[in-house]
Amino acid sequence: MTFKEKTQDIYNLILQGQLLDAFDKYYHEDVVMTEPRGTRTGKAECRQYEEQFLGMIQEFHGLEVKNLASDEANGVVFVETSMDVTFKDGNRAVMDQVSVQKWDGDQIVHEEFYYHNN
Repeated sequence: MTFKEKTQDIYNLILQGQLLDAFDKYYHEDVVMTEPRGTRTGKAECRQYEEQFLGMIQEFHGLEVKNLASDEANGVVFVETSMDVTFKDGNRAVMDQVSVQKWDGDQIVHEEFYYHNN
């Protein structure tokens, strides 16, 4: 599988409600995840953050992968997505973001997210 195909598999799993399965399969033990709100280091800390995020969601309305591109020679994948969710507090949000993944073999070692931090 190419890095682009692996990333597509991640989003296919997310669409099937298997975000944590995708995380367990494709993220390295020493992964670093960075976003406007901060940086998390290590698979355990990053997974805990994902669990907390999922715990805030009441209803998942959809996820669209708008653009997906890769630099296979350097193990880098770029993904533009839009996710529509209703949180447990009743607020519905469409969240647009771009992520840049750095792969090492079959796993992501670094992922940075770009979005508006409102």
